Amino acid sequence: MISPYVRRRRLGIELARLRDASKMPAETLAQRIGIGRQRLSRLENGHIIPDLEEIMRLLETLGADQRCWTQVMDIARDARERGWWERWTREMGPRQALYANLEAGAAAIFEYHLTFLPGLMQLPEFTRFRAECDRDGLADDFQTERAVTCRRTRQQMIQRPGGPSYEVIIDELAIRRHTASPDLVAAQLEHIVAQARPQNSLCVRVLPLAARIGSHSVPRSAFSRYEYPDPDDPTIVTVDTVTSDLVLTEPAEVTRYRTLFDRLRDAALPPAGSLTFIENAAESLHRQVGAPQ
Repeated sequence: MISPYVRRRRLGIELARLRDASKMPAETLAQRIGIGRQRLSRLENGHIIPDLEEIMRLLETLGADQRCWTQVMDIARDARERGWWERWTREMGPRQALYANLEAGAAAIFEYHLTFLPGLMQLPEFTRFRAECDRDGLADDFQTERAVTCRRTRQQMIQRPGGPSYEVIIDELAIRRHTASPDLVAAQLEHIVAQARPQNSLCVRVLPLAARIGSHSVPRSAFSRYEYPDPDDPTIVTVDTVTSDLVLTEPAEVTRYRTLFDRLRDAALPPAGSLTFIENAAESLHRQVGAPQ
């Protein structure tokens, strides 16, 4: 199953392309197929779940050929799919539901983490602790244990045979900062190493604080990039903020983040050195825990 969110964006791109090729004004097209101008705009921007009858009327009005008709209707059906996360969006939190959606069917995932350790590599205990820390900013119907369970489901989807390649760059700041108790952070760091060592599809790199990044391109926040098997599906970038996740699909914006990730990768430690760095950080935390007060 390919991300319904991504297929909605792809559908919007195809519909806008068809309308542009026909040179038919949006107002005219909306009127002819019996919908409002605003709804047509939301369809072309991938912001709503498509109605298949509306899509068929649109294709007929624009004179789409059989090949185009088949392709667009296939995309529209994918865009209407409901993933497992839909059932638990309120309980797991809308931000995690968005990530579950984007991860569905991805061919490759690239992440940079500035402050927190990667969610797709977190221990249940670490996820639970962080969820409770952030409780004040969550909705009343958020359920910590449901969020932990859904995080584990996401991890299993990534780790499944035939799952996406996963490359993550962890800033040294995220490793050094005590985002949980020292013993829990140490266990989490050891868990990252244990996951990374045996998997060819998983690559972990550490970006040291003293790293020299090309063009001094210092990242301002954590971000992720998602690529899909169909090259015509849009690449998605999400940028982490305090209250929500910014989703970018415009090629120019995506390219800037691809370039930034490449520069961070070049500046980061190699995979083997990165795992040694993380192991040493975990050992340091264990010494702190065992030190006399």
